[in-house]
Amino acid sequence: MKSHQLKLYNTLSRQKEEFQAINPPFVGLYVCGPTVYGDAHLGHGRPAITFDTVNRYLTHLGYRVRYVRNITDVGHLTGDADEGEDKIAKKAKLEQLEPMEVAQQYTDTYHRDMAALNTWKPSIEPRATGHIPEQIALVEAILKEGLAYEVNGSVYFDTLKYNEKTPYGKLSGRVIDELMSGSRDLDGQGEKRNAVDFALWKNASVEHLMKWDSPWGVGFPGWHLECTAMSSKYLGTQFDIHGGGMDLMFPHHECEIAQGNACNHKDPARYWMHNNMITINGQKMGKSLGNFITLQELFTGNHKLLAQAYSPMTIRYFILTAHYRSTLDFSNDALQAAQKGYKKIINGLRIAKSLLFDEADALVDSEQVSQIESSITAAYRAMDDDFNTAQAIGHLFNLLKKINSIFTGQLSAATLGKETFDKLIQTYITFVEEILGLMEEKSDVQNGMIDLLLKLYSEAKTARDYAKVDEIRAGLKSMGFVVKDMKDKIDWAYEE
Repeated sequence: MKSHQLKLYNTLSRQKEEFQAINPPFVGLYVCGPTVYGDAHLGHGRPAITFDTVNRYLTHLGYRVRYVRNITDVGHLTGDADEGEDKIAKKAKLEQLEPMEVAQQYTDTYHRDMAALNTWKPSIEPRATGHIPEQIALVEAILKEGLAYEVNGSVYFDTLKYNEKTPYGKLSGRVIDELMSGSRDLDGQGEKRNAVDFALWKNASVEHLMKWDSPWGVGFPGWHLECTAMSSKYLGTQFDIHGGGMDLMFPHHECEIAQGNACNHKDPARYWMHNNMITINGQKMGKSLGNFITLQELFTGNHKLLAQAYSPMTIRYFILTAHYRSTLDFSNDALQAAQKGYKKIINGLRIAKSLLFDEADALVDSEQVSQIESSITAAYRAMDDDFNTAQAIGHLFNLLKKINSIFTGQLSAATLGKETFDKLIQTYITFVEEILGLMEEKSDVQNGMIDLLLKLYSEAKTARDYAKVDEIRAGLKSMGFVVKDMKDKIDWAYEE
């Protein structure tokens, strides 16, 4: 792992610990993916970008990462306490489609939006419906351990019996007595022995669309079971990192821990990472509040709360400007600030790729070299400390100042020495493109158009046709570009 000592915020111990549990060169990373019954929204974007960045950084450090992100296409019900319709089946009824048509449709649009956000594809993307035999085998194993019971064709996890030896709630800090006390009004209303028990397998009614044969009758798996089945199949009974949104900590991840301990007598993951929620103008995002925004609405600007469209890279940059464990509040002002920040970063990327080392004789400026080395070290230190992209971006802007100074002639590349100059350029490019996953949003048509306009601009300037110069400059500005009149050349940049 080179010389880096990664630290993670381990939710179970509530403290930062050295990331020593991971044994190079392999890292197992499991992330709870979407339930595919609707278009991906802003809340889907945050975990996708968070764990894509984790994957990117670990890969950059030399790890071979097996990144598993599941697709939930069965078992996630509309109600609480293991009741209600399957969300995908409900959507299928409304749209008069087969459930798998709905699942495929929204899996495809999810992939489209993730590609726009420049997230890497996971190593494996298993679906719950493709792992029914594995889930049935898990239920059988838990029953054999005496930690589950069958009622009327359904199988429930016996949480109280499990809690006698292993604390239930240790991830979220919940206490079983308090959970029981808070749910006494449900006692006796269902077929569970205790209100805190959860379904491993549910008996399906005749009209239920998605169901399979099992030793207990025709039914379908509980939502919590699928992640235990798929993570253990592809990463083993204990792996390195389990990720997901903060809203999954309880009960979903708590149930996964219980299932893992029941079957394998160990916690399924060594480290748990939870990205915090995105709020909109201080409110939790929700359809009932009218502030639910899909990624496509963000990209097109087609929503009543949006002042304009925001590009995928603006959204990615916006999410990266906060630490993943911090609440991130969406607003037009915040996204417009992110748009400016992204453009500064990308303008710097274009410049960094164009700079060449000046071979002129010059004394090395040790103070400038020290400042650059310090910013590079600090950027890596931020990423090593629980993947703090917000701090890393701050240090990246310090490197950008040096790059801009070289470009404008205020700082001579020769005074840095070739080694430091190369390190400055390579580190900036690596962080922007490889680690943070930002890219320039352009097309060949755009590049050709700008090159042509700059040629006409240069010709008009040489001919002293200042009216034409002003016209071209204004035209480019209206399209979001600014002309940079340099001492010895003419260039352009994205308007910030």
